[in-house]
Amino acid sequence: MNKYTLDDLACLVDHTNLHPDATEDDMRKLCDEARRYHFKMVAVNQVQSKFCSGQLVGTDIDTGAAIAFPLGQTSIAAKEFETKDALANGANEIDYVLNITQVKAGNWAYIEEEMSAIVSICNEVGVPSKAIFECCLLTNDEKIALCKIARKIGPTFVKTSTGFSKWGATVEDVRLMKENVGPNVQVKAAGGIRDADTFLSMVHAGATRIGCSAGVPIIEELKRRFAEQSVDSIEL
Repeated sequence: MNKYTLDDLACLVDHTNLHPDATEDDMRKLCDEARRYHFKMVAVNQVQSKFCSGQLVGTDIDTGAAIAFPLGQTSIAAKEFETKDALANGANEIDYVLNITQVKAGNWAYIEEEMSAIVSICNEVGVPSKAIFECCLLTNDEKIALCKIARKIGPTFVKTSTGFSKWGATVEDVRLMKENVGPNVQVKAAGGIRDADTFLSMVHAGATRIGCSAGVPIIEELKRRFAEQSVDSIEL
């Protein structure tokens, strides 16, 4: 078990707005909230990289660009270009959606090539990389096979979901990924995490990042609990 202060828990949050109709005011609000609560990152569509990174200059909060989002159905070359463009425009974390069609075909060499390409670009400039599995579309055998590839290639994180498919993160998927990805790759839970109990259950299962749009109410609820219990940390 690990001990977490309220700030420790806030620093697990990738504060998310990936809506296609998000305005500049929405992005500004997202960044303002990330500063106020000391979230780890703002998770945005790739095209928002420049604006959000500009808003967060002088902070320790990252700008995370979603690549090939939310379907992952673009070529490796397209994902490479999108990743490089995001980094050139200020992104300093990359979450890319892998190609589910190739997973279903059992084309593991393609998945390995794709993951290696994105991870290499990120490693060259020293930024975290996250491979999004979209677990709701996969069998457990497929999830385990992907974890084995990630264990070999070494993205910073494997991530459960985009939050735009059938359902998002589950405790079972977080545990499965944690058990199979090895000690050097972390797990990010994302999608459908809307309350404090779900948030804590994902952390307890092994997630070290939580992608959600409900970070503010979740941290406010945890703040109330800390105050009610007169504690400054919890163990998970």
